[in-house]
Amino acid sequence: MQSGQPRLDALSMVKTQPKLVLVGATPEETRRLRAELGDRFEVMSQPDETSVAAVLKALGEGVAIIEPSGELRWSNEYFEALSENVRRRVLALGVQCADALEDASDSIPGSLITKHRIDSADGSRAYDVYITGIARVEHAHTTIDRIAAIVRDVTISSRIQQKMDAIDRAGFELVRLDVEQIQEMNALERLQLLEQRIVHSSHELLRSDHFAIFLVNHKKKRLELVMQSGLPEEIQDLDLFLESDGSGISGHVAATGESYICNDTRADERFLPGLRGARSSLTVPLRICDKVIGIMDIESQKPGAFDDQDRQFAEIFGRYVAMALHMLQLLVTERTTTNKTVSGRFEGEINEPLDDIIHEIDWLKEHQKTADPETSAHIDRILSDVENIKDRVRNVSQGPQTLLGVDAALLERHIDPLLQHKRILIADDNKKIRKIIGEVLAHRGCTTEVVSDGAAAIELLEKVGDHIHEPYDLIVSDIQMPDRNGYEVFSAARKHCPQAPVILMTGFGYDPHHSIVRASQEGLQSVLFKPFEIELLVKQVREALGAETE
Repeated sequence: MQSGQPRLDALSMVKTQPKLVLVGATPEETRRLRAELGDRFEVMSQPDETSVAAVLKALGEGVAIIEPSGELRWSNEYFEALSENVRRRVLALGVQCADALEDASDSIPGSLITKHRIDSADGSRAYDVYITGIARVEHAHTTIDRIAAIVRDVTISSRIQQKMDAIDRAGFELVRLDVEQIQEMNALERLQLLEQRIVHSSHELLRSDHFAIFLVNHKKKRLELVMQSGLPEEIQDLDLFLESDGSGISGHVAATGESYICNDTRADERFLPGLRGARSSLTVPLRICDKVIGIMDIESQKPGAFDDQDRQFAEIFGRYVAMALHMLQLLVTERTTTNKTVSGRFEGEINEPLDDIIHEIDWLKEHQKTADPETSAHIDRILSDVENIKDRVRNVSQGPQTLLGVDAALLERHIDPLLQHKRILIADDNKKIRKIIGEVLAHRGCTTEVVSDGAAAIELLEKVGDHIHEPYDLIVSDIQMPDRNGYEVFSAARKHCPQAPVILMTGFGYDPHHSIVRASQEGLQSVLFKPFEIELLVKQVREALGAETE
């Protein structure tokens, strides 16, 4: 059976203490040696008999000598202590193997060993059974006289192997991206699918009561929460930085790249106060090509819930988590790049025939000066439509730098009773986009306040919290801004203007700070992916302010 390196590491953790067998020693001698060597050896005493028999009796494995008929000839104490069901199955294996060992004895006398796996009746214990023949040679012919069976308890290593197989399966599910399943999903839906799988696996495999993943914002040298399960709301307000001291266990693991087991949260100074219910925790780094991209924090309500074996399992599972997150980010980046490239090429391809149409229209206008007014009007309409097509294609090719359907939306001046007098805060670092959104919503009756960055939006929200400004009815914010990201604006709105819904916007689903996932867990109204139709934004605004969906 082949296995990966992690499995070999896990199996190597199973250790046994060496035994020291005293043959014919007095009770006093045995007691004295136990006192002197007990930290290094399991000291056992046996009656005065041959050293081979003494060793066989003292082995931490079952040994049995079986007649080919199935009769038990001799066994050590370990074998005798096994359940009747296990002993009976070992004897049956000896009988089954007797003929095969007999057939092979002439070619490889005494060297053939067969290995078998059996379980106890209740399935709680697993044993490896090794069967070999004890040969007798007469007149140059080898005969199997008896069968020797060694029974080894492999419950721990078997459970480790089962756990590793389960982690492998769970990890495979994380990185398996079904094209048909995800191609219709936006960035938020893909990350939510991944979150569901990670949370489920952490509960099942790592015995977690609480669970969180923080990713590193290398620009700000801080940790940002992207998904969590079972943790209190105050975790959202923690400021965690890449520091070995001062930012709790999470900051320490992110800064050092070393896993950390907290056996008792009440006694560990690194564990940050305020996270209710946790009594122990396990925190491991998330790595891509030896670079720490974040941390995975697993918590339990039981003290001492995690050991080194759990740490190793979590580290292996964490590699899968990091790969899955990295793959989703690559998908978004690839989508952004592809959309920009395709849109740019489309603009270049369509411009040539449109320019030719314009040239022909100019010729008609030049040579048809005597055309009647109606014909001239139609020619002018064709020219206007062509210019319109060029503008719209140009807007699409600009991707996140523009919106669609703007001309028609700006012409709409009908006051919407649902939107009238509603105070809306708009934040976007793109001057053109924030101006369009502000004007379109103002034409529908909204009172809009437009700012150029996240810091300005947060400052206004803080003034609402200080009762300097009236509260806003809705906040519309871009995600990717140079100073403060969309999640920070959302978080400020939740704190200072908790009744106001928030709509976030981003280009082609690009979300380097995972603002969408973080905010969606806390009541985000909706997400719009640029370039979007401006009327879609109006629809989302109406729904956020209480309009029934059609």
